[in-house]
Amino acid sequence: MPPLKQHAQTLWTPASWRDKPAVQMPDYDYISTLAEVEERLAASLPLVFAGEIRALRRQLGEVAAGRAFLLQGGDCAESFADFSERAITDTFRVLLQMAVVLTFAAACPVVKVGRMAGQFAKPRSALTETRAGVTLPSYRGDIVNDLDFTPAARRPDPRRQLRAYAQSAATLNLLRALAQGGFADLHRVQQWNLDFVRASPQGARYRDLSSRISETLAFIRACGLDAVTDPQLRQVQFYTSHEALLLGYEQALTRRDPATGEWYDGSAHFLWIGERTRQLDGAHVEFMRGIANPIGLKLGPTVDPDTLLRLLDALNPDNQPGRLTLISRLGAANIETSLPPLIRAVQRENRQVIWSCDPMHGNTLETSTGFKTRPFYRILDEVGRFFAIHQGEGSIPGGIHIELTGQDVTECLGGAQAITEQGLADRYHTQCDPRLNASQSLELAFLIAETLKDYRKTTQDEAITPGQDHSP
Repeated sequence: MPPLKQHAQTLWTPASWRDKPAVQMPDYDYISTLAEVEERLAASLPLVFAGEIRALRRQLGEVAAGRAFLLQGGDCAESFADFSERAITDTFRVLLQMAVVLTFAAACPVVKVGRMAGQFAKPRSALTETRAGVTLPSYRGDIVNDLDFTPAARRPDPRRQLRAYAQSAATLNLLRALAQGGFADLHRVQQWNLDFVRASPQGARYRDLSSRISETLAFIRACGLDAVTDPQLRQVQFYTSHEALLLGYEQALTRRDPATGEWYDGSAHFLWIGERTRQLDGAHVEFMRGIANPIGLKLGPTVDPDTLLRLLDALNPDNQPGRLTLISRLGAANIETSLPPLIRAVQRENRQVIWSCDPMHGNTLETSTGFKTRPFYRILDEVGRFFAIHQGEGSIPGGIHIELTGQDVTECLGGAQAITEQGLADRYHTQCDPRLNASQSLELAFLIAETLKDYRKTTQDEAITPGQDHSP
């Protein structure tokens, strides 16, 4: 893989972002403490390694070509308080279930990327929050400050970055064990169903699918093939991702690979730039253009085709497949107006990108009872429109990006559980944004699987010219 070209003929270093305007960064009181924390992180081991990142880049190249599908999901914001083996395992389990639904039903390989082991920082629409006449700094995620509404809790503390690093390392250790140690074995597919999902319509549908998978594996064994020891059936490749918001933290964990000379951010396999930090002359674009990790770019309703193309010039100047994922977060009401012009601009310039749909952020509302939520029907609507638009434009719908949890929460309205406004209060546990629970996530996976299956069949049929001999 050739190194990235230098944007606009300017030299890039892991610290060159410091000469650019930076938004959404906390205002720390003690700069000397921040410097000490960053020095400690720079002397620590990276959380992920160059070989793993290159493997993900290759797999995302398959997604860009339409030969695989990207499933990216996990917590809106990880927390220090909810850190437990069960919480991590349950979220991993839901992602495995979704992946197996997509793979089996749509006959499509799935690249699995979690919003885990580093998703601690959150951008905010306002610098401060006011309650009962008291104004304090906004909560920016546990890596910055605390959710409690007190002056001490809301004061940004750079030392929290060390705890986030340690928790990310422990989470990654568990994820690697789950992915490689037998938990993800397809022969155990029926055991992945969570207890509270088991009695739901989606649980029943999943049990039926898992029985068909077990029958397929039994057939393979009967044919004399060694399905028991095949690593592709016993293990999965699982990658981590988060929004690259705290650039000092990201810089401290960035290392140069001696084999290739490329710079890799060792905090996660995949990083993305948020809707609020994608300024062309900003610090976040500057940092991300120089790392060799695959990266994502969130696109809200305000982005225009010209700006998007200039961002592509900066972030993927070599036009490498698998390098850049465009994550649309437009909302069901805006997607049909906003997405087609972006697709056409990218196609006109023959840019190599992955198109992924974030149906969560553009469909957020506040109920009359004061809960921030997301109606499930709007999420389904945006996903359906995303596929239909890409089919109409002749482009590839490459992935889905969602906020979910394996916990039995009631944060998003609707779904087969029929969660109501009154029911939101039952188990509303999110640190920040509302998440799909396991039942809703499975329901979404089955919808995407059917839609993806129909899309792939239609495009394959269209690729066969009527009257032409396609025999071997």
